[in-house]
Amino acid sequence: MSLGGLAWLIVAIAILLLLGSISLLVYRITRPLKNVLVDVDIIAREADELLANANALIDDVNGKVGTLDPAVQAVADLGVSVSDLNSATKNLTGKARSKNMAKGATAFSTVNGLRKGRKSSKKTEA
Repeated sequence: MSLGGLAWLIVAIAILLLLGSISLLVYRITRPLKNVLVDVDIIAREADELLANANALIDDVNGKVGTLDPAVQAVADLGVSVSDLNSATKNLTGKARSKNMAKGATAFSTVNGLRKGRKSSKKTEA
């Protein structure tokens, strides 16, 4: 073998060693990546299950809220009715007081009129 052939043989061996070390490096990198991919797949499946459970829970809550809506509306209507009743009672009380005061004023003026009549009749008698 000539010197040139020996040089090519050394270059070929160096290239093979370089390719071998590169392939070993790639293998060592891809092995943890495969584990990461498996872990990501497991996490994605669990996330899908959690989302499905969350959707079912939200549907359940929405159904229960729909059931409670009429009751809440009834309580709100009752509050409005009580407020209206309260206002009507206040108005009625105010009207009753006004009537009683008017009657009192009429009675007072009648009594005053009678007193004035007595005083004037006493003055004419005297």
